[in-house]
Amino acid sequence: MNPNTDFIPFAKPSTGVEEENAAVRVIRSGWLTSGIEVKQFEKEFAEFVGVKHALAINSATAGLHLALEALGIQKGDLVATPSYTFTATSEVIRYLGADPVFVDIEKGSWNMDPQKLEEVIISHKGKIKAVLPVHMGGQHCRMNEICALAEKYDLKILEDAAHSFPVDTDRGYSGTIGDAGVYSFYANKTITTGEGGMLVTNNDEIAKRVSIMRLHGIDRDVWNRYTSSEGSWKYAVVAAGFKYNMTDIAAAIGREQLKKAQRFLSDRKAIADQYSSGLSHIDFIQSPPTAVYHSWHLYIIRLIEEKLTIGRDRFIEELKKLGIGTSVHYIPLHTMPYYRELYSLKESDFPETWEKYNCSISIPIFPGMSETQVNRVISAIKNIGEQFRRSHI
Repeated sequence: MNPNTDFIPFAKPSTGVEEENAAVRVIRSGWLTSGIEVKQFEKEFAEFVGVKHALAINSATAGLHLALEALGIQKGDLVATPSYTFTATSEVIRYLGADPVFVDIEKGSWNMDPQKLEEVIISHKGKIKAVLPVHMGGQHCRMNEICALAEKYDLKILEDAAHSFPVDTDRGYSGTIGDAGVYSFYANKTITTGEGGMLVTNNDEIAKRVSIMRLHGIDRDVWNRYTSSEGSWKYAVVAAGFKYNMTDIAAAIGREQLKKAQRFLSDRKAIADQYSSGLSHIDFIQSPPTAVYHSWHLYIIRLIEEKLTIGRDRFIEELKKLGIGTSVHYIPLHTMPYYRELYSLKESDFPETWEKYNCSISIPIFPGMSETQVNRVISAIKNIGEQFRRSHI
């Protein structure tokens, strides 16, 4: 196979024999659902990110739902969150009968604008109960400002940290400083369990509530009921819970991925640096801002469309012809039929969100991506831009 013509995927999980052996070990153990592997994964993850509690769940969506429920969000409440995110961020608010209040993003990144957040809080006159910021692409939001607003207006904070593991910060690897945060281990994330996630918090009450609600509202671990010599078939349902627990197979894979997390982060940073250097002199491209706290889950470029005769969608098609996989993160939620019709929203309601969506492309970045592949992506972008450059008379 020719490395100069092979298709370069947008994302690719980085797994090896360690993950294979871990999964086989669990299969042979005779215990496949939540058990000792989940417990160990939670312990190791909590130590890695420097938090008191880490609770494994079967998806980040489940984690966001559980966290909001534990924070007391209920029917009629309002939760401030960006439109520039995946649908999971907002749909979990609707699960509880609450309503999302969308906030525009800032000019310098794809993250929620704290100034616009305060404007939204004030305009809704004390009805907003929580803030759900998203660390878009792995770049951390301006959390100090968001936390200050939360304290000023007595709001809860749940961080959608699906993209932001690991982030090496002055607090260690966590980077989550709100009431709770949720990471994703979906197949294309920085570490993966196939499907899965982790809810982290330093709040004992949130951890206790999530622990109960993630498995049917039962007051005991299923592992203890079936494996302890003092175990009993008796249990009590103390709440109408959910089925959101992680399996031991997934957790065993996650434990091996966690061991590689620092190397994965180093690989992503190196690729991002190569991109930023190689694209720095191209006048029809704007690279993502260099951030101190960034996992580089995504590398999102912006087209300067006034310099080109084609738009974002055509640019993506041209990259595909050259064997380059891409994606777009994300189609704004306020433009989706469900939210648009429910809340009578227009594309122009969030101008920064709408503008960035129309010119943004996520290009390949994953551990194991070779320098040759990165250079192919850079060359493809350059060549397409030169081919469709707008001539000025």
